[in-house]
Amino acid sequence: TNHYFVIGMEGESASLVAQFLTVDGELKGPQVYLPVDTTPDQLQVLLNNLLENEEKEAYHFRVGEYEIGNCVKDAAEKHRPDGDLLEHVIPITFLPQAPFKIRPVTRCATSMEGHKEAVLAVRFSPDGKHLVTGSGDTTLRVWDINTCTPKHTLTGHKNWVLCVEWSPNSKYFASGDYVGGIRVWDAETMQCIFSNPKAHKKFVTSLSWEPLHRNPNCHRLVSAGKDGMARVWDIILRKPVFSMSGHRMSITCVRWGGEGLIYTASQDRTVKVFSDVEGKLVRTLEGHAHWINTLALNTDYPLRTGAFDFQRPAPEDPQEAQQKALQRYLAVKGSGPELLVSGSDDNTAYIWEPSAKKKPLLRLTGHQQPVNLLSFSPDGLLLCSASFDKSLKLWNGKTGKFIATFRGHVGAVYQVCWSADSRMVVSGSKDSTLKVWNLKTHKLLYDLPGHADEVYAVDWSPDGTCVASG
Repeated sequence: TNHYFVIGMEGESASLVAQFLTVDGELKGPQVYLPVDTTPDQLQVLLNNLLENEEKEAYHFRVGEYEIGNCVKDAAEKHRPDGDLLEHVIPITFLPQAPFKIRPVTRCATSMEGHKEAVLAVRFSPDGKHLVTGSGDTTLRVWDINTCTPKHTLTGHKNWVLCVEWSPNSKYFASGDYVGGIRVWDAETMQCIFSNPKAHKKFVTSLSWEPLHRNPNCHRLVSAGKDGMARVWDIILRKPVFSMSGHRMSITCVRWGGEGLIYTASQDRTVKVFSDVEGKLVRTLEGHAHWINTLALNTDYPLRTGAFDFQRPAPEDPQEAQQKALQRYLAVKGSGPELLVSGSDDNTAYIWEPSAKKKPLLRLTGHQQPVNLLSFSPDGLLLCSASFDKSLKLWNGKTGKFIATFRGHVGAVYQVCWSADSRMVVSGSKDSTLKVWNLKTHKLLYDLPGHADEVYAVDWSPDGTCVASG
């Protein structure tokens, strides 16, 4: 038998029957009678009581794809345009909100000069304390975020520095260059602890570190190159562990996932899935009609930030840090497998479950030109795509359903990244501007001019305090 829970109604307001669901579709609590004018604040109180939360939590609420803004009725009517609200159980999905709120970036706080050529890579450390930039002038610079002055200039690369990536414990960062060289730096001493000037036969396209929850020491790194190879390195033993081959053209992007798999995307139109134990090919993902430019995982944010959550200090003990990183990873991944999304010059994106199957789950269409970059929100629930068609598109990260288009750039959009609370995105474009977008209203929040030329690299610090662009 169905159990109903009735909340008090004032006056003669019509009521509907609702059922709370988690993002994974798990039913929570009994079906409830709600006045149609129930507000999100009233839903918060009701849900916290139903879940018997000792500490009151904040939630977003949606009916299907539609966020509940003013009252349940507005979203329910969009979900059921036939208007038959009282005859059906209305599914209300609840999503935990970030327990903090990031302030929007509103202005250029400072212009940090020093590099003599274009800045091609910009990356904040997972603990939010350091910023590293890589440039066409062959150097890396480490900046003091508080004073916006360069603390260190790091030399050793023989050509343009194309990519920079931090280990999830914030102890190391790696850099790759145009002639196939990689270098790994100790973040405390700023000394190079591992170098291989001939790691790849052609330029290094992408770098990714082993997740903290898989290895608390963070001493393995994967590099990918224009030569079609991906290689895993042990930075402490200073040697290659294994190589992954099979792509017929350049690898454009590599991601080290949280389920023991490494993903490589290539101009040969395939994504290959390798085991991170011995580098064996697990499966090849096919479907794109043109080369693939970008990969993103719905767990990218917890994989990047490891044990750093900016609510309380990260544990000093490596095993405790590993446990915390695993909890943060599982909280975003949910009960299903990790999701991977690929974006291509065929103007589409595909969502895959690469640990389980080789057929794509969903195909996302709508862009008129190549998809240059894809990025999941830190909570893994939304996906943003940036395209050469000058627009960004927002999608439901679980179902792939299209939500909104952001227009405003007058040049190709190269970069997109998220605020840590999943409420805003910032985009960087060929038109030399950055733009900050509000995810609730789907409108432009701030226009940030200031660059004299194209914006190649953008990063929002994991603690949410600032954005860097080059």
